[in-house]
Amino acid sequence: MQSLWMLFASLMFSLMGVCVKLASEHYSISEILFSRGLIGMLFIVALIVLKGGTLRTPLPREHMQRGLIGVISLAMWFYSFSLLPVATTTTLNYTSSIWLAAILFGAAWWRSSARFEWGMAATILLSFAGVMLLLRPSFAPEQTAAALIALCSGLISAIAYLQVRRLGQLGEPEYRVVFYFSAISAVTGLAGCLGLPGGGIPFMHVHNLTGFSLLIALSIAATIGQIAMTRAYRLGNPLLTANLQYSGIVFSSILGILIWQDQLGWRGWLGTSVILIGGLLATFYNQRKARPLTTLPDPVSDRRST
Repeated sequence: MQSLWMLFASLMFSLMGVCVKLASEHYSISEILFSRGLIGMLFIVALIVLKGGTLRTPLPREHMQRGLIGVISLAMWFYSFSLLPVATTTTLNYTSSIWLAAILFGAAWWRSSARFEWGMAATILLSFAGVMLLLRPSFAPEQTAAALIALCSGLISAIAYLQVRRLGQLGEPEYRVVFYFSAISAVTGLAGCLGLPGGGIPFMHVHNLTGFSLLIALSIAATIGQIAMTRAYRLGNPLLTANLQYSGIVFSSILGILIWQDQLGWRGWLGTSVILIGGLLATFYNQRKARPLTTLPDPVSDRRST
């Protein structure tokens, strides 16, 4: 089942998150974004040299749109981290699956022909309830604006996932989608280094082996994870794939226990169990229906017949 690639992607993104947290002690967010994009590009070029392929694309505009949307979501997510507790920001960003279900519902209504998968949407809501239990988010009234930014990052992420699937339906392979997103990430990170107050030419400061190794590790993990995620959204059921994304919370929780001795408590373990149950139910539902969404409604270009 192609959607299961999202499990592997979530593991890679969890490892990336650990590396980002550790690397932020040595580098700015712009430098990390620049490194992730640059090393991702080099990784894809090496993959093409070894296995063949081409970076030539008939869809430059679509790649540009997907890249800009993805980078904006990432930047908003990082910005909200500086203003909100990590648990709150992560939870609000993970509403991307809820937004995805809402967008698909709206697109189905607009077309008046596609059938919305209510059972799958219910499993997404169940998994999000598990996320709420696991992370126990909260924010003060004066943090409302920051919370809205984090929430919007989830919405924009959902749009980016739709664009990834759309590119796949148009015939773009995973490596090409990842390459152009990495290129836009690198350019954006470089612009942040040069343009933000206190910035400058990236990496023009003292380095150490630990920080440099973390940059390499997070960039490779991010690139591999993005390839797996792109494959899952391109070939799998989009709602099932979105639900399996919640497994990243489980992986991150386990890594937090192993590295920082984080304690989940009974709410955390209950939330983890609910997430896993939601993922299993989604997998069972998808296999029972045996009806993958091979054609994703395009909420932008489609028009309702009159």
